[in-house]
Amino acid sequence: MTELYCASDFAPHLREFADAFGLGVSTANMPQNTEYHLHHDGHALALVRGDSPKTRVVVDFCAGATAHRRKFGGGKGQDIAKAVGVSAAYIPTVVDATAGLGRDSFVLATLGCDVTAIERQPVVAALLQDGLGRARLDHEVAEIVGRIRLVHTSAHQWLAAQAENSFDVVYLDPMFDHDPKQKAAVKKDMQAFREVVGQDTDSDDLLGPALNAARCRVVVKRARKAQPLAGRAPSYSITGKSNRFDVYALARVEAPA
Repeated sequence: MTELYCASDFAPHLREFADAFGLGVSTANMPQNTEYHLHHDGHALALVRGDSPKTRVVVDFCAGATAHRRKFGGGKGQDIAKAVGVSAAYIPTVVDATAGLGRDSFVLATLGCDVTAIERQPVVAALLQDGLGRARLDHEVAEIVGRIRLVHTSAHQWLAAQAENSFDVVYLDPMFDHDPKQKAAVKKDMQAFREVVGQDTDSDDLLGPALNAARCRVVVKRARKAQPLAGRAPSYSITGKSNRFDVYALARVEAPA
């Protein structure tokens, strides 16, 4: 069981939260090693490397890069908005089946989408839930995160259990290897991700259930030069500088008849 380290004063308040993600709560000193551990300082939950406390990964929707993108990110002109089919006429419902730290879920919610965010990895899901909880207390983003519902489960099983055409769009962003030439630029949270989560070796298996659950389209975020998910060519792609969005079109993105 993964331990969540905290001061003894906070332990009683964190046990219910930890139980929801199958985490233990420890008031012992965090191990001083090269592994990543969960630590709560009374304000936020963080993924911290034991021998480098300043190396912290925190989900924060209220400040930093996420806040900057919310204010200046381009709105409906963003590639992700075009990929999922957001328009002035209709805003689709989206399942983010590989939610991770929730950045794309937050962008989609900022665009007005109701998002069901699926995350199976307990450490990552706990970080995301903590970030959403703090954001709900911030008047600038409370309405946005109110459109995000986190479900901690396997996306494979969850999608397979959904009725056909249950959601307008299913969005997939499996963990992929970066270009070796770009490894120096990999951000610290992604470095931590790779150590804690590893690669999504079963991501190809998501495409079939996603296509069944989606009413309008499935969108897959890939590295710019990566092969299509499951080797299946998309209907079309929207390509950016470092990644692309493969769109598997099923129907027009519009209100149900």
